[in-house]
Amino acid sequence: MSGDSNTAPPQVLEDFFGVVRLLGDGSVVRGDESVLMPAGPFPDVPGVQWKDAVYDATRGLKVRMYRPPVPAGEQSNKLPVLVYFHGGGYCVGAYDQPMFHSCCQRFAAELPAVVLSVQYRLAPEHRLPAAIDDGTAFISWLCTQAALGPRSEPWLAESADFARTFVSGVSAGANLAHHVVVRIASGNIALGPAVRLAGYILFSAFFGGVERTATEAADVSAVTAAIDQLWRMALPVGATRDHPLANPFGPDSPGLEALPLPPALLVAPGRDMLCGHVLRYAARLKEMGKAVELAEFEEEEHGFSVRGWSEANQELVRILKRFVHHGAARAPSSGETAAA
Repeated sequence: MSGDSNTAPPQVLEDFFGVVRLLGDGSVVRGDESVLMPAGPFPDVPGVQWKDAVYDATRGLKVRMYRPPVPAGEQSNKLPVLVYFHGGGYCVGAYDQPMFHSCCQRFAAELPAVVLSVQYRLAPEHRLPAAIDDGTAFISWLCTQAALGPRSEPWLAESADFARTFVSGVSAGANLAHHVVVRIASGNIALGPAVRLAGYILFSAFFGGVERTATEAADVSAVTAAIDQLWRMALPVGATRDHPLANPFGPDSPGLEALPLPPALLVAPGRDMLCGHVLRYAARLKEMGKAVELAEFEEEEHGFSVRGWSEANQELVRILKRFVHHGAARAPSSGETAAA
């Protein structure tokens, strides 16, 4: 009789609401993510076109491109580019899920802009910095497209003004956007002469730290435990929440003072237990003399930007539109370099 019949099943190390189960043998079992997602509805925005393209053929990673309709009688003009990273604690979520899809359509139509929603690898199958490496790879792909000019991906060649590029994300996607911007500002990503980083936008940023902020300490629900669990599954094995990928101001985090960071728009929902991290991020950047705009929404919760079309979302779009247009106005004139 084989001893295999007596082998115990692998231990469950982490079980995130039955949606992500990390087993002791390193394998991951995934369930239906819809149980974690808001019900919607998430309607399409009339006239907005979208399609997928592959930006990393080796890993099969895609970007979903959105562009708004051109009003009748108007000539098609080049539009700002908004790179967008979805949320999900680095462990769940997808660029094509209805709430992110609808949000990107809305941004494309309202700004208007070419919106590029980026797929990236998830933990715990691919722990950080895998997702940030994917974000870096996407920016490199975008720069290659810009350098190709009229030979680039047709929608980008027709509609994208790469000298007005903004990097954004919601929740974990905002954390990812921060790290991509830092890599750009550090010179680890060469933008080339055709691309200029005009600003970055963090919606409900997913930051952490071993020391609880006041908003975290005030939260007595199971949310704190769930967020800690996401960090355990996303960060390198054994890392604490003070790891530089979670805490941009941790003991081992690189300094930001000397970096030429572009202007930042930070969206802080008041009923988000992670709001304290966003407020600290804004305060620290301001202390460094960086250009920072803080948009506080006292009555809103984490990730409200993708949860429908409320009055708060309408105000958020107005703020975002003003920020993008102001940043776009700083684009270099003919003969100046477009690189950040």
